Amino acid sequence: MKTVALALLSLFVPYALADDAPPRAEVREVSDTYFGTTVADPYRWMEDKGPEFASWLKAQAAYARARLEALPEREALLKRIEALGEAGVEVSVARREGKAMFYFKLAPGQNDRQLFMRASPTAPERLLVDPAKLAPVPGADGVRWSIMSYNVSDDGRYLSYTVAPGGSELGEIRVMEIATRRDLGERIDRVRGWAGSWMPDNRSFAYRRERKREPGEPATEERKRSRTFLHVLGANPDEDKPIFGYGVDPRIEVAPALFPLVWTLSGSRWAIGELATGVSPNSAYFIAPVASLKDPVVPWRRVAGFEDEVRWIYPQGDELYVLTFKNAPRSRIVLTSARAPDLATAKEVLPQGRAVIQRMQDARDALYVTLLDGGLNRLVRIDHKTRAAREIKLPYEGTIFDRSGDSREPGVLIGMTSWVKPPAYFLVDAKGAVRELPIQPAFPLDVSGYESREVMAPSHDGTLVPLSLVHKRGLARDGANPTLLLGYGAYGFTTDPWFNARSLAWLERGGVLAFAHVRGGGAFGREWHLAGQKLTKPNTWKDFIACAEYLVRENYASPATLAGTGRSAGGILMGNALAERPELFGAAVINVGVLNALRFEHTVNGPPNIPEFGSVTTEDGVKGLLAMDAYTKVRDKTAYPAVLLTHGINDPRVEPWQSGKYAARLQAMTSSGRPVLLRVEYDAGHGLGSTKRQRNEELADTYAFLLRELRSAADARKAQ
Repeated sequence: MKTVALALLSLFVPYALADDAPPRAEVREVSDTYFGTTVADPYRWMEDKGPEFASWLKAQAAYARARLEALPEREALLKRIEALGEAGVEVSVARREGKAMFYFKLAPGQNDRQLFMRASPTAPERLLVDPAKLAPVPGADGVRWSIMSYNVSDDGRYLSYTVAPGGSELGEIRVMEIATRRDLGERIDRVRGWAGSWMPDNRSFAYRRERKREPGEPATEERKRSRTFLHVLGANPDEDKPIFGYGVDPRIEVAPALFPLVWTLSGSRWAIGELATGVSPNSAYFIAPVASLKDPVVPWRRVAGFEDEVRWIYPQGDELYVLTFKNAPRSRIVLTSARAPDLATAKEVLPQGRAVIQRMQDARDALYVTLLDGGLNRLVRIDHKTRAAREIKLPYEGTIFDRSGDSREPGVLIGMTSWVKPPAYFLVDAKGAVRELPIQPAFPLDVSGYESREVMAPSHDGTLVPLSLVHKRGLARDGANPTLLLGYGAYGFTTDPWFNARSLAWLERGGVLAFAHVRGGGAFGREWHLAGQKLTKPNTWKDFIACAEYLVRENYASPATLAGTGRSAGGILMGNALAERPELFGAAVINVGVLNALRFEHTVNGPPNIPEFGSVTTEDGVKGLLAMDAYTKVRDKTAYPAVLLTHGINDPRVEPWQSGKYAARLQAMTSSGRPVLLRVEYDAGHGLGSTKRQRNEELADTYAFLLRELRSAADARKAQ
């Protein structure tokens, strides 16, 4: 590839030229040649993240803020969204540790989630960690901490947890004595998300730590060559022993971009070593006795390589449950020896069926397996002694969004919800009986006036794409309903039914929410994922367009009243839907979006994503990335709909200049006169760690923007 600097075409203007115009960006065009294809890039300078970009971005943020706050329904929507958010208690990531329960909770009046526990399912709750009470982030006035994850020692004495500043996700591990809430003073930095896995001695835990970046190293090296270490309480973390990962064991080749993890299960004598890509359900697995982690050389034994296509493993005694999708795109579960694992001779425990096997959770009595069937979850219990599989009758049809078991206790804890049912937690016992627990207080508002439907939309090649619809009961299908179509379509992830109280602010105004389960996601397993990846990625946005056409054809909306949205990798979907069919949408919202796919590889988080999107170092990679690069597809004198882009300045996954470059090009080239706004949050990142207030503000801005612009588009088309 070669890069050629071209002419300076216009002058940078740091502020808006007029009250109704966003700040212009300077054009310094360069061109890149990829295997004979030349691509122009007028805003490459933004990638340097220098003072000019910072100034332009702040001017964009100020312009967007002024426009958004002036929207007629914005304040009313914010008040309603805040009231809806305060009406219910948000509980998530519930964990079962012996008889105790641990969970995050965001209660009315609180802005950040807190960490609680109950000594038993019905015991009173105790507050363990309140991020608002933690000492301020050193050297960063006004920047807050967020809790990212936690883990508990086997004896229930200690809690390890990670905190990160300002939504950045990169933070430190701390340790608390649970009974007294005493901070042990442990501080392990350069930790991303995971709070480690405790060892049976209850005095040590394994954790993954990123290395210090060397002076002059490019940003793309920042997350490479990480290792998992063993930390003993009270020891200096910088002297901790590496036990797994890059360069640790010469017998195990670890590619620089892989993420090494070591974890254990309570009561098990085995430690699991996992090499994860971070973007694929496929990992490589190794096993070793827990006691050997303190040896000079850990005797890791290979269980599965990437060619074995294994999603997850669980040790049970001296046997291993293995969830694999090799030659089984909807997955199957097999059983092999933990002492001498051999997948070639493994015994099948649960064969591939119509439903996708999503996850498995171990408990003392059985393995509990979550299936995805037609967009809804089912739960199957596989008895450890007999290996007999039996389906558990769930309280209602919906999503199992949390699941937690403990090898010392029978049964499993699950969290359930649906599009129109608020979340609740249930304990499933060894006999299959299900009872609700008091972890999640009942939602106080009546939502019986809303309904959901599951339909199928034919795509460009005849493939039927699942589409979920949520709206008021008795909705008039007259094409006049403000309709928001959401899509993602990457990594094999699924968009599962989920109740969001704040979305009632949209639904009660006659709005429709539609969720497109496009290819690239995991609605039908591995094949569905691969059908929207790399060279097949166009299926992702073509499926989305087909769902949009269905909504228009069935009179839920018209092009003037239809909006589309995609977040993160969903920016590829939404950006390309706008490129191919701008006339199909009255407005669009893209949050923290991947919009310049050709340049994503050159960012900190780019190399781990190569398995999902491809690389500019190969001809096929360039072909695929060119097809999915929305930024380079923006065309001059094209009537684009109104677009709202949002980004957090501390985003560790998608660089803010991805939204910046796209916004600059769209603002310069659209001929419709419709607004293109770039909303920037300066105390947030990719969305993880955002406060309740930040989420409320963003949603109010989004709904107010869409309602105003969809009405404006409808009025304009009526006048034509």
